[in-house]
Amino acid sequence: QVRLVESGGGLVQPGGSLKLSCTSSGSISSMNTMGWYRQAPGQERELVAAITASGRSDYADSVKGRFTISRDNARNMVYLQMSSLIPEDTAVYYCNANRYFPVVHVWGQGTLVTVSS
Repeated sequence: QVRLVESGGGLVQPGGSLKLSCTSSGSISSMNTMGWYRQAPGQERELVAAITASGRSDYADSVKGRFTISRDNARNMVYLQMSSLIPEDTAVYYCNANRYFPVVHVWGQGTLVTVSS
């Protein structure tokens, strides 16, 4: 079972940029989808961005054009480049690994992103 560790969160001013990293303890090349989710206080966890094994990416409407997800199978890492950040992006961001068979559905512990002046 892989373990995921997120890093790169912190405090950033509105309009700023931040890059999150997700490090896997095992190979991610067999994972069908790697994703970034976020959960703001009092709200449900939501999908931010996901990338398939073939490299196809998908984004929540709220982050399209501002966030970019990428994966490096050789280094077992997934990234989320965030730019033009707004206060509404404030949340704990979680990395997720998903495979259909054998089933794998793993979460990291999360990293806090705070967008505030």
